[in-house]
Amino acid sequence: MADLMRTSNPALNANAFQGAGVAVGEAMTLQGTVNKTGMLLICVIATAAWTWNIYTHSQNPSAVLPLLAIGGIGGFIFALVTIFKKTWAPVTAPIYALLEGLLLGGISAIYDVRFHGIAIQAVSLTFGTLAILLLAYRSGLIPVTEKFRLGVVAATGGIAIFYLATIVLGFFGIHFTTINGSGPIGIAFSAFVVVVAALNLVLDFDFIESGVAAGAPKYMEWYAAFGLMVTLIWLYLEILRLLSKLRTRD
Repeated sequence: MADLMRTSNPALNANAFQGAGVAVGEAMTLQGTVNKTGMLLICVIATAAWTWNIYTHSQNPSAVLPLLAIGGIGGFIFALVTIFKKTWAPVTAPIYALLEGLLLGGISAIYDVRFHGIAIQAVSLTFGTLAILLLAYRSGLIPVTEKFRLGVVAATGGIAIFYLATIVLGFFGIHFTTINGSGPIGIAFSAFVVVVAALNLVLDFDFIESGVAAGAPKYMEWYAAFGLMVTLIWLYLEILRLLSKLRTRD
C-alpha cells in the first residue's frame, strides 16, 4: 500500500495516510475531494484578486510587497502545519489557500503589467494541463508505474535542490544567469520544470484515488485537496516564468 501512495509532492507522500486509519464515520470520497479542491481554488482567487487590484491601481511594487511577504511566509508556515497536523486540514488548508492567493495575485499583476495578458495565459495553460492529464490518467494513457514514480520523484528532488542552491549561492553573489535567463538554455530548463510539475499532478491523482480506496477519514479530503493545490500553484508559477522568458525574447 505504501508503494501505491508514493509521490514527490511533500504533502502527498508515502506517509500521508499513515496514522489516519480507516474512517469510523464518513469516509473520504473522490467527489468530496473535488469539492474541497474547488473551495480552496475560490479562496486563492479571492485574495489573488484583491492584491491584483491593489497593484494595478497603484502600479507600485511597494504597495503589494508586504502582502507578498505575508502570503509567501505565511503560506509556507501553514503548509508545514497542514503536513504535520493532517487533522487540522479543514482549517489550515483554507488559510494556506488564502495566503497563497496574496502571493499569486501580486506576482501575477507585476508580470502582467510588464507582459500584458501573461497571467490569463498562465492560468489557462495550468487548468488546461490539469484537464488533459486528468483525462489521460483516467483513461489509462499514463500508467503510474514504479519507474514513472521514481523518475518524477528524482526529477522533482533535483529541481528542489537546484532552487535551494540558487538561493543560498545568491547570497554570495553567485547567480546562474544562463539557466535563469531567457536564452535557449534558460527556456529549455523552464520547460523541463513545467513538465516535471505537470507530471506531479498524475502522481497526485493516483495518490488521492488510493486514499479513497483505503477508506481514509473524511478530513483527508481537505488534506488531499491541499496537496493538489500545492502542485497546481507550483505549476502555475513555473508556467508564468516560462512564458515571461518567451516574451522577453520577442
